Amino acid sequence: MFSVSICCRNILFNAPFPWPIGVVGFMAFPELMTGSDEEKEKALKILAGDPFFCVHELGPLSDEMWAKAKEMFKGKTLVRCLQPDILGEKLDIGSTDRSERRKAVKYITGEIEKAAKLGLKAVAMCSGPDPGPAKRDEAVRNTLDSLRTICRTAAKHGLNVVFEVFDRDYDKRLLMGPTKEAVETLRTLRADYGNIGLLWDLSHAPMLNETPSVLEEVNDVLVHIHIGCAKKVDDGFLDSHPGFYTPGAVNG
Repeated sequence: MFSVSICCRNILFNAPFPWPIGVVGFMAFPELMTGSDEEKEKALKILAGDPFFCVHELGPLSDEMWAKAKEMFKGKTLVRCLQPDILGEKLDIGSTDRSERRKAVKYITGEIEKAAKLGLKAVAMCSGPDPGPAKRDEAVRNTLDSLRTICRTAAKHGLNVVFEVFDRDYDKRLLMGPTKEAVETLRTLRADYGNIGLLWDLSHAPMLNETPSVLEEVNDVLVHIHIGCAKKVDDGFLDSHPGFYTPGAVNG
């Protein structure tokens, strides 16, 4: 638990942070993405046994592994992260190709329905790739339209949608993208759907030329923050999550 301690007149006051602290499971344990079932189960047991974290973000797992996770993480919050699926499968909810958009939306809404059956209350996701300046406005409109369907499906099942912004120029090169631009879309959505909010990642800030001060302008839609680093390399940045204070590690 994070807390702030203050000593006043020899009396120690300890105030815990008001926010739940979580961990991205597949970043802490990459074997949750690529390992055997035995390795995945071992990683889940380690995470579940750590009393520090009360929120656990997990990526794609088999039905059997999800059943085990639900049992292991009783009393804690599980979030289904769709970013690995979207990035790995190159899904694009903003594609100019309608069939590609439909494929992406069908997959995401299907995973939302699975998450609901597991009793989860939130999914995290991101946009598709940036198509470049000439097609960017169209991609934003398509993304907005796709997110309406996604939010509607999630709301029907009582789930929240946590939308993460990534870099546009260096590594993942996604449409969303700069925080202020993404927030315009989220604010439009929230006029009809209160179940979507912003996930801002400290490690993406250098790649977006942002600092944490940007959050002062978007706190009406901010629901979650990731803490981490990008890696500075000769020709820009890598979204490779190096440890703090390791060579090349930078953040906002």
